[in-house]
Amino acid sequence: MGLGQRTIGIPALVVMIIAASAPLTVVAGGVSTNFAVTGMLGVPLSFVVLGVVLLIFSLGYTAMSRQISNAGAFYAYIAEGLGKASGVGAAMVAVVSYNLMQIGIYGLFGFASASFAGSLLGWDIPWWVGALAGWLLVGVLGLNRVDFSAKLLGIVVALEFLIVTVYDIIAIAQAPEGLDASGFTPTELFAPGLGAVLAFSIAAFMGFESGTIYNEEVKDPKRTARWATLIAVSIIAVFYAFSAWSVAMGEGSSNVVAAAGEFGPDLIFVFLGKFAPTWFVDVANLMFITSLFAALLAFHNVVARYFYAMGRGGALPSFLARTSRRSHSPIAGSMTQSVLALLVIIVFAIVSTGKEPLFIVLTMFTWMTNAGAYGLVLLMALTSFAVLGYFAKRRTGDTLITRVIAPLAAGLMLGYIFIQIVVNFDVLIGLEEPGALPWVLQGIVILPGVIAFLIAQWVRTERHAAPADETVQPINH
Repeated sequence: MGLGQRTIGIPALVVMIIAASAPLTVVAGGVSTNFAVTGMLGVPLSFVVLGVVLLIFSLGYTAMSRQISNAGAFYAYIAEGLGKASGVGAAMVAVVSYNLMQIGIYGLFGFASASFAGSLLGWDIPWWVGALAGWLLVGVLGLNRVDFSAKLLGIVVALEFLIVTVYDIIAIAQAPEGLDASGFTPTELFAPGLGAVLAFSIAAFMGFESGTIYNEEVKDPKRTARWATLIAVSIIAVFYAFSAWSVAMGEGSSNVVAAAGEFGPDLIFVFLGKFAPTWFVDVANLMFITSLFAALLAFHNVVARYFYAMGRGGALPSFLARTSRRSHSPIAGSMTQSVLALLVIIVFAIVSTGKEPLFIVLTMFTWMTNAGAYGLVLLMALTSFAVLGYFAKRRTGDTLITRVIAPLAAGLMLGYIFIQIVVNFDVLIGLEEPGALPWVLQGIVILPGVIAFLIAQWVRTERHAAPADETVQPINH
């Protein structure tokens, strides 16, 4: 039995894509961290630049989705464009990267939920209690119809946008130094440190590419994923750019870097505590937690479908291709992802015993999500070149821009960003001094792909060699 057919429309898919990027989490955590670590005022402009890059990428990416309806997306596209062995290698990188992104978020979710319970209710609970509560709920929802998850995520995303919009309005209204356009001035971005800013900012978009993963379940495989991806990227880029600019205005351009360094992810909540009612601050903190939960659920659904596609295609054991008779969800993939997440939560719960509460954010969340983003950016660059290879071998009605110019430009730009992630990886994971950890985390992502590629190449060589060997053997009748 396959996945559920024709249940997801453009609005629902836009919601699921945006939910994976976790808008409130990005504005509260990602933007403030970017200002604090890079010390550059061009953070708002970086979202515009990356939005343009990802829209260019999406032109070829979604054009290929019209030709190939497969829940494996990167895996399927790279296999078609660059060869099956490359596709198998990409599949392993993808499944590791998406799992790292999803599981790493449990660290921040657990920390935030435990902190909220402590401040509002006076409960002193460890982070892993909140993480396990989220894990259980994600696991249950992951077994249900995907359109049910879309409705739940729609409510959460709408409230996230509302909270951030209210913050933006208050920040602009207060603006202690007045309003200026420094955040959108090219000289504030295109300067030494550009690579670090882009490396931080592109993590905010991770999940935008997940639209094509649902191509077997959308109402119109020729249109839904394409338009949902383009709409979602445009909304995310504009919203993040405007909100990052609002953060700078609310603190003052001359003070935002120092303020972000002092308060970190609490920056916007500290600001709201000064200018908004207490109940609104409490709601904003609660929505920060639900924002993380929305991202957990969205990435869980993505990973489950990757397991399903890889099980069906033979890259992983076939039992992973099993779906639910009731909900048509990829039940085996969903349960496998939940088991992996549980094991990692248990390991970090043991390791974090006796540590400071923030330890889990600086390790489990920071390490795993940045390693996941590293792998996904690499896959996007490879997919761009796969699009070139695919359309070079096939005649379609797509334009030269879609078939050649856009994927080539996107591949080069994403390749540059990937190099910057590698160069700045120690900064991204919060290391004050270079060490072995960045290479270990990158190895966790890359090595499974390299091994899978080599095995696939070996199997392919053996299969091609078999007929030639058989011809020299005597035939016994």
